[in-house]
Amino acid sequence: MLNIQRFTFNPFQENTYLLINENKQCFIIDPGMYDDDETALLINYIDKNELQPVAIINTHAHIDHILGVQAVADRYNIPFAIHKAELPVLENAATTAMMFGFPIPTLPQPAFFISEHETLKLGNDELEVRFTPGHSPGSVIFYNKEGGFAIGGDVLFAGSVGRTDLPGGSFPVLFDSITTQLFTLPGNTVIHPGHGPSTTIEEEKENNPFLK
Repeated sequence: MLNIQRFTFNPFQENTYLLINENKQCFIIDPGMYDDDETALLINYIDKNELQPVAIINTHAHIDHILGVQAVADRYNIPFAIHKAELPVLENAATTAMMFGFPIPTLPQPAFFISEHETLKLGNDELEVRFTPGHSPGSVIFYNKEGGFAIGGDVLFAGSVGRTDLPGGSFPVLFDSITTQLFTLPGNTVIHPGHGPSTTIEEEKENNPFLK
């Protein structure tokens, strides 16, 4: 059973996740550390708990989700992966950083690409990859059936949905992704989003005003 550890970083209050298995191997998802203090917070947690990072896997590549990628990739000599359709977003990250007044990061280069319908393995634990464009062209979620949860990026929030006014965004595409890829999960599935508190599929089906 995977253990989830959440950190909230940078001015956009982005959620970075560690998924940790019983052997202390972990995936780092969407590392968004803004400065040295935030980077130290994540690294100190990993090192203090003697975790073994295996890879950095991102739900998408908007600037607030990739600020810390290079730091942990260098620290632990681990690969970074996104969906191939997210490459234009990654390549535009320096321009986006300037627009929001962020320091321009060293842009990481993917070591491999994540594909929809793929299963990512962390020891004996599995993450199903579901393709969920709309907020960005290559957004994905990571679903763990055994644990009854998904790491959802900026697709679906508690009482809201991801913005669609950025390049590559589309509300009709986002709506389709949510209804076909998230709302087909069991109702008690916990969604751990890229911002804000966790929620459940059942809660959002019943009460999310953007999806009525």
